[in-house]
Amino acid sequence: MKTMRFASTAVAVSIATLLAACSTLGTPTSAYPTLNGAKPLVIGHRGASGYLPEHTLASYKKAVEMGADFIEPDLVVTKDGELIARHEPNITATTDVSARPEFASRKTTRKVDGVNETGWFATDFTLAELRTLRAKQPNAARDKSFDGQFQIPTFREILDLAKSESARTGRTIGVYPETKHPTYHVDAGLPIEPRLLALLAEYGYTKKESPVIIQSFEVSNLKALRKLTQVRLVQLVDADDVDSKGNVTLVAPFDKPYDFAVAKDSRTFPDLLTPKGLAEVKTYADGIGPWKPYLASAAHVLGADGKPRDLNGDGKITDADRVALPPTDVVKNAHAAGLFVHAYTFRSEAPLLLSDYKGDSKAEYKRFYALGVDGLFSDFPDTAVAARDSQ
Repeated sequence: MKTMRFASTAVAVSIATLLAACSTLGTPTSAYPTLNGAKPLVIGHRGASGYLPEHTLASYKKAVEMGADFIEPDLVVTKDGELIARHEPNITATTDVSARPEFASRKTTRKVDGVNETGWFATDFTLAELRTLRAKQPNAARDKSFDGQFQIPTFREILDLAKSESARTGRTIGVYPETKHPTYHVDAGLPIEPRLLALLAEYGYTKKESPVIIQSFEVSNLKALRKLTQVRLVQLVDADDVDSKGNVTLVAPFDKPYDFAVAKDSRTFPDLLTPKGLAEVKTYADGIGPWKPYLASAAHVLGADGKPRDLNGDGKITDADRVALPPTDVVKNAHAAGLFVHAYTFRSEAPLLLSDYKGDSKAEYKRFYALGVDGLFSDFPDTAVAARDSQ
């Protein structure tokens, strides 16, 4: 999944008003307004990536310690066919590879989802070579004191960690792998899905009740997976950005599943969230993973000059200068189609919190729990758990 951003459409309302409106839905005290009334899941997004370098065993373990129900590894493939956890095939931002003179010649330009990227790519390295690298924090606003301490983990190691942590904690820790850029990996001759299914089968994870959920932004690979496994599948739904009025904007390659672009399919991500689109998703997936503005958005307050106002007076225009808009019908329609909804991505940094939240990141979680999301991806799983359990 990608980075920050926020929004959708409608009239601004306060968070208090929104929560009050949600409460009129008649949420029973013994259940949550989720698809089946169960407590919404907290998914450690790339582990506890708000605290430690993402996609490291230390980050995943910290997420478990903070109460996450699932840990989320993004999967890419090495040159010798091993599944590892990195946010992208391009490992430049998340490792120290650019500082390693022995790998200077590996720097190259490759096309990922139709866009040229320059850097170092996992598909050009063996696992043994990647093991010599160390992870680093790619977010400049976060603690970088742990840079250089952790290796890149394999998916097998992550499955083993989830198993051992389940035994240690006495609760089932699930694993929520994302197949990153499936088309890119197929073109590289290193498809993710066969390797993923083989490893899951080795651990006995082949059924719907298995503690595994597979997610993807593409569609054709999920349809293929549906024929090969009963493990739960999730259709991710992306966008490029949000405008000042709160409308989701669509710019390639974030406008549609990349396999749609390859197939010249004119549909975009929002088409998957219409009642018709959701009905189709239900034929091959168990849930959707939408970027949160599709569920409830936010808009800037415009001044007389038509420009966004700096509501908090910090001299910058950020999401902290947006106000909440009423929720859309996506959660309701998804539930009507029999699909669960896992929204992304929740973060605690002040510039990412709407003015309505008044600096309290728990308020955002409570807003989305009240909307009926069945789970959410968080960089700060301790906050997500605390907000959920105080409902």
